[in-house]
Amino acid sequence: MQVNTERTTPPAAPARTGDGGKGAGHIGAGTAVGHHGLSSGDAEKAAALRKMKLLALSLLIVMAVIFVAAFALQKQYPWLEYVRAAAEGGMVGGLADWFAVTALFKYPMGVKIPHTAIIPRRKDQIGASLGEFVETNFLSEQVVQEKLASVDIARKAGAWLSGPGGAERVAKEGAAVIRGAFKVLNDDDVQAVIEGMVRRHLLTPPWGPPVGRLAERIFADGHHHTLVDLMVDRTVDWVRDNHETVSRLVSDRSPQWVPQFVDGLVGDKVYLEILKFTKAVQSDPEHQVRQSIDKYLTELARDLQHDPVMIARAEGIKAQVLGDPEVRELASRTWGTIKAALLTAVDDPHSELTVRFKAAVHDFGTRLVVDPELAGKVNRWIGDAAGYLVKTYRSDIAGVITDTVARWDAEETSQKIELQVGKDLQFIRINGTVVGSLAGLAIFTAANLVFG
Repeated sequence: MQVNTERTTPPAAPARTGDGGKGAGHIGAGTAVGHHGLSSGDAEKAAALRKMKLLALSLLIVMAVIFVAAFALQKQYPWLEYVRAAAEGGMVGGLADWFAVTALFKYPMGVKIPHTAIIPRRKDQIGASLGEFVETNFLSEQVVQEKLASVDIARKAGAWLSGPGGAERVAKEGAAVIRGAFKVLNDDDVQAVIEGMVRRHLLTPPWGPPVGRLAERIFADGHHHTLVDLMVDRTVDWVRDNHETVSRLVSDRSPQWVPQFVDGLVGDKVYLEILKFTKAVQSDPEHQVRQSIDKYLTELARDLQHDPVMIARAEGIKAQVLGDPEVRELASRTWGTIKAALLTAVDDPHSELTVRFKAAVHDFGTRLVVDPELAGKVNRWIGDAAGYLVKTYRSDIAGVITDTVARWDAEETSQKIELQVGKDLQFIRINGTVVGSLAGLAIFTAANLVFG
């Protein structure tokens, strides 16, 4: 006899059998499924399995009783030979199928017959084969994409989003995700990330060249003229409203020996000239002052891009404006503002953010339903994404099956599988008994007709 060194399922103890004996337990209604830790659904399956085993055993016992009675009385009643042949065939069929079913889960009668207790002994190979089967036949890129295309996820999702409660549910779940994310995120870590982004994208690159390029485009298109007009208008207004101030400035700077009335005349003259000059600049778009301003700004934009001295001055201004303390304060203030605003918005179902978000979700769902082109694009995106995930990770997904089965205990695996399919397998025993009876009767009848 073949010696099996692998871990095997020990023979069931009499306490685990449901009909009072080791042999009967293996052949009949005794269950090999443990009772501890079963869910309500598994408990129902275990009870159904015991009933089916009892039914199959009862049918085998009935055949045995009929065989004994017919065998004992067949000489007195020759017609009982047919009954005996049918019962004999039923016993053979029932026993053979009992052996086949039992050999899947344990050693029949506890005897280590080769090629029995298949599931406990070959658990890991079964798990690997099952994982490979799932990977090959179910986790195929083409299979997944064809299934998703037939489902038309985009339209179904659109109908749900545009229907009553869809957008509300998405907003509610989104708010829960945001609140959960804020609970998980550490404020110091987020501030450090923001500070790092500010330094990398705002402080590390030199300011001069990009600012110069932007300013050059603005000046070339004349967008700065509005600002110049505003400055000139404000200057004219200030000069017109500050006659005394201009006159006082003139008198304060004139020599002490100049008579006061002369200071007044000079002050009035200076004021009128300044007002006349500013109004000329205001009324003439091509005034020399305006042209000088344009020339100065154009040269400044060019120097910011190409003049090392000007670039260095821009960097110095940047360092003064955004030093380490300022950057840290900016990161802290930015994160605090974003966090407070989002938490306030998601906690208020009537906030503008929540209302707009619900409206956007509802509109998007409606578009998915009424716009075939958009729905087709979304379906293709989903199919491509699913296909990529399956193609990239199907071995890992299928590996979950293999690894899970490998972690199971051999006896536990046998019990789990028997609990799921054992009830149906008992029909094999019942069918074997019935078919065996019919086959035995047919063979005996044919033999009598041929050789009788």
